[in-house]
Amino acid sequence: MTNFKNPFAWAEIYVEDMGRAQKFYQTVLNIEMQHMPKPEGVGNEEDCDENYEMLFFPGVMDAPGISGALVKSSMAGPGTGGTLIYFECDDCALEISRVEAAGGKVLNQKMSIGQYGFCGICADTEGNPIGFHSMK
Repeated sequence: MTNFKNPFAWAEIYVEDMGRAQKFYQTVLNIEMQHMPKPEGVGNEEDCDENYEMLFFPGVMDAPGISGALVKSSMAGPGTGGTLIYFECDDCALEISRVEAAGGKVLNQKMSIGQYGFCGICADTEGNPIGFHSMK
Protein backbone atom coordinates (compact mmCIF):
# COMPACT_ATOMS: atom_id res chain seq x y z
CA MET A 1 0.00 0.00 0.00
CA THR A 2 1.53 3.27 -1.03
CA ASN A 3 -0.98 5.77 0.40
CA PHE A 4 -1.90 3.96 3.60
CA LYS A 5 -3.52 6.09 6.30
CA ASN A 6 -4.77 5.07 9.71
CA PRO A 7 -8.49 4.37 9.20
CA PHE A 8 -9.76 6.21 12.28
CA ALA A 9 -10.59 9.88 11.90
CA TRP A 10 -12.47 10.85 15.07
CA ALA A 11 -13.43 9.47 18.47
CA GLU A 12 -16.36 10.38 20.73
CA ILE A 13 -16.61 9.41 24.39
CA TYR A 14 -20.17 9.65 25.68
CA VAL A 15 -20.75 11.15 29.12
CA GLU A 16 -23.59 11.93 31.51
CA ASP A 17 -21.85 14.65 33.56
CA MET A 18 -19.77 16.88 31.27
CA GLY A 19 -18.07 18.83 34.08
CA ARG A 20 -17.03 15.69 35.92
CA ALA A 21 -15.76 14.03 32.72
CA GLN A 22 -13.91 17.18 31.63
CA LYS A 23 -12.13 17.42 34.97
CA PHE A 24 -11.17 13.71 34.79
CA TYR A 25 -9.64 13.87 31.29
CA GLN A 26 -7.92 17.22 31.84
CA THR A 27 -6.36 15.88 35.06
CA VAL A 28 -5.31 12.45 33.79
CA LEU A 29 -4.02 13.60 30.38
CA ASN A 30 -2.73 16.98 31.64
CA ILE A 31 -4.53 18.86 28.83
CA GLU A 32 -7.06 21.66 28.32
CA MET A 33 -10.26 20.86 26.44
CA GLN A 34 -12.17 23.32 24.26
CA HIS A 35 -15.95 23.82 24.25
CA MET A 36 -17.53 23.37 20.82
CA PRO A 37 -20.45 25.67 20.10
CA LYS A 38 -23.51 23.91 18.69
CA PRO A 39 -23.29 24.10 14.86
CA GLU A 40 -25.97 26.26 13.26
CA GLY A 41 -28.25 24.81 10.58
CA VAL A 42 -27.28 21.19 11.18
CA GLY A 43 -30.11 18.66 11.02
CA ASN A 44 -33.78 19.46 11.38
CA GLU A 45 -36.01 20.00 14.43
CA GLU A 46 -36.76 16.30 15.01
CA ASP A 47 -33.05 15.44 14.74
CA CYS A 48 -31.97 18.10 17.23
CA ASP A 49 -30.85 17.12 20.69
CA GLU A 50 -31.49 20.09 22.97
CA ASN A 51 -28.97 18.78 25.51
CA TYR A 52 -26.19 18.05 23.00
CA GLU A 53 -22.81 19.24 24.25
CA MET A 54 -19.24 18.62 23.07
CA LEU A 55 -15.77 19.34 24.43
CA PHE A 56 -12.85 18.81 22.06
CA PHE A 57 -9.63 17.06 22.98
CA PRO A 58 -6.61 19.00 21.64
CA GLY A 59 -5.79 18.09 18.07
CA VAL A 60 -4.95 19.27 14.58
CA MET A 61 -7.51 18.12 12.03
CA ASP A 62 -5.06 17.77 9.11
CA ALA A 63 -2.25 16.09 11.09
CA PRO A 64 -1.63 12.33 11.34
CA GLY A 65 -3.52 10.47 14.06
CA ILE A 66 -6.93 11.33 15.42
CA SER A 67 -8.57 13.57 17.95
CA GLY A 68 -12.07 13.55 19.35
CA ALA A 69 -14.48 14.90 21.90
CA LEU A 70 -16.48 14.23 25.01
CA VAL A 71 -20.15 14.17 24.01
CA LYS A 72 -23.27 14.59 26.13
CA SER A 73 -26.36 13.60 24.19
CA SER A 74 -29.76 12.10 24.84
CA MET A 75 -29.17 9.89 21.77
CA ALA A 76 -26.23 7.95 23.25
CA GLY A 77 -24.72 7.33 26.66
CA PRO A 78 -21.65 5.96 28.38
CA GLY A 79 -21.16 2.37 29.43
CA THR A 80 -18.95 -0.66 29.52
CA GLY A 81 -18.58 -3.25 26.80
CA GLY A 82 -18.55 -0.77 23.94
CA THR A 83 -15.77 0.94 22.04
CA LEU A 84 -12.35 1.06 23.68
CA ILE A 85 -10.23 4.10 22.85
CA TYR A 86 -6.48 4.12 23.59
CA PHE A 87 -4.69 7.37 24.40
CA GLU A 88 -1.07 7.52 23.21
CA CYS A 89 1.42 8.37 25.98
CA ASP A 90 5.18 8.66 26.44
CA ASP A 91 4.92 6.22 29.38
CA CYS A 92 1.37 5.08 30.08
CA ALA A 93 2.22 4.42 33.75
CA LEU A 94 2.12 8.19 34.34
CA GLU A 95 -1.43 8.69 33.04
CA ILE A 96 -2.60 5.51 34.80
CA SER A 97 -1.14 6.83 38.06
CA ARG A 98 -3.47 9.87 37.83
CA VAL A 99 -6.70 7.94 37.20
CA GLU A 100 -7.87 7.12 40.73
CA ALA A 101 -7.10 10.59 42.13
CA ALA A 102 -9.19 12.01 39.26
CA GLY A 103 -12.18 9.82 40.19
CA GLY A 104 -11.67 6.90 37.78
CA LYS A 105 -10.75 3.28 38.35
CA VAL A 106 -7.69 1.31 37.23
CA LEU A 107 -8.83 -1.98 35.69
CA ASN A 108 -5.43 -3.22 34.45
CA GLN A 109 -2.12 -1.62 35.38
CA LYS A 110 0.57 -1.04 32.73
CA MET A 111 1.48 -4.35 31.11
CA SER A 112 3.75 -5.44 28.29
CA ILE A 113 2.21 -6.25 24.93
CA GLY A 114 5.53 -7.43 23.53
CA GLN A 115 6.82 -5.73 20.40
CA TYR A 116 3.77 -3.43 20.46
CA GLY A 117 4.80 -1.65 23.67
CA PHE A 118 2.73 -1.33 26.83
CA CYS A 119 -0.86 -0.62 27.74
CA GLY A 120 -3.24 -0.33 30.66
CA ILE A 121 -7.03 -0.18 30.91
CA CYS A 122 -9.02 2.12 33.19
CA ALA A 123 -12.59 3.34 33.64
CA ASP A 124 -13.37 7.05 33.54
CA THR A 125 -15.80 8.82 35.88
CA GLU A 126 -18.69 7.95 33.54
CA GLY A 127 -17.97 4.20 33.51
CA ASN A 128 -16.41 4.18 30.03
CA PRO A 129 -13.43 1.84 29.60
CA ILE A 130 -10.39 3.68 28.22
CA GLY A 131 -6.90 2.49 27.34
CA PHE A 132 -3.47 4.06 27.55
CA HIS A 133 -0.63 2.99 25.22
CA SER A 134 3.09 3.70 25.13
CA MET A 135 6.20 2.19 23.60
CA LYS A 136 8.15 2.40 26.88
